[in-house]
Amino acid sequence: MFDCIIVGAGPAGGTAAYHLAKRGRSVLVLEKESLPRYKPCGGGVSPAIAQWFDFDFSPAISLKVDTICYTWKMEDRVEAKLKNMEPIWMVRRDVFDHFLIQQAQKQGAELRDNTEVTGIEFKNDRWQVNTANGPVEARYLIAADGAKGPMAKFLGFKERKRRLGGALEAETPNPANPDTRAYFEFGMVKNGYIWNFPKADGYSIGIGTFQGGEPQDFKSILAEYGTLFGVDVKNSKQYGHPLCLWDGNQKLHTQNAVLAGEAACVVDPMTAEGIRPSIFSGMKAAEAIDRAIGGDLNALEKYTQVIADEWGSDMIWAQRLAGVFYKIPKVGYKVGVKRPTATQTMAKILCGELRYSDVVNIALKRLSKSMIPGMGG
Repeated sequence: MFDCIIVGAGPAGGTAAYHLAKRGRSVLVLEKESLPRYKPCGGGVSPAIAQWFDFDFSPAISLKVDTICYTWKMEDRVEAKLKNMEPIWMVRRDVFDHFLIQQAQKQGAELRDNTEVTGIEFKNDRWQVNTANGPVEARYLIAADGAKGPMAKFLGFKERKRRLGGALEAETPNPANPDTRAYFEFGMVKNGYIWNFPKADGYSIGIGTFQGGEPQDFKSILAEYGTLFGVDVKNSKQYGHPLCLWDGNQKLHTQNAVLAGEAACVVDPMTAEGIRPSIFSGMKAAEAIDRAIGGDLNALEKYTQVIADEWGSDMIWAQRLAGVFYKIPKVGYKVGVKRPTATQTMAKILCGELRYSDVVNIALKRLSKSMIPGMGG
């Protein structure tokens, strides 16, 4: 019997496994795919995550980017360089996720990939996790199996607070003269944006919507956007996937188990940043399970509270900003994105140096002012 079984080998699961194993707990990670496995994701990671680990992430980083470019309908381009800050990491999720799990394995965690969970059952004081390869047992569970995983339902979380966004991504080879800047396009898609994140061996070009609304022809929009970089997106492999955006604080614990990562709906509703919040939740889940094993009867309840206090309290502000920005994106682009300080501000938010609560009121006032005739322009 293990101290903890973690279902899912993404950033949340890998982080939880690393921190629990490092504390001397026996950990089993179950992953339905065979690692390394492809995961559709832009792959932009804040270097701030390094503070939560004691190893070097360099082998898992494909490229570092210090220049961001923005466009409105492929025109009105603005370029901004990150000043006095670490460049943003660009990663391939197959490499990054596997690297994180390997660090957990070095600490003593066990991985069983190509192992799908078919059901769970609480027996006396432990969880029995049934898999296609037979049952395994642990005192505690961490469900980190993503937006589409079944673990939340297995654990009885039938109605999670979440806003489901959608994304479509294409992986393209590098053209003759690759561009190593990160790009954001705000005018071609409603209720979201398009991105082009460079990697050492190609581009990750994607489109996402975060506010719902009428259906849009993602494939045609993405193909048109690809022409900006001299790539044929139509002939590239494309992957669609849901996004579990934060939509309110909620209970993330139950009998000897917690939710982490996208299963806990922690994705930023403004930017759709998912890797850093997933890692944060994985780290906090590990701390909570470790305390529970040590005899703290309220440890899992405290986990729910920690995520609400340290992440959810700021996502309330992110959601408010998203609600206004994506309704009036042209105004948002003009008075927000194009401001010289905008990139620095957002980079600081993504690195945890600033919180949305520090800046959203000012941003909302600026947006509102620009909508009133005769005020702003």
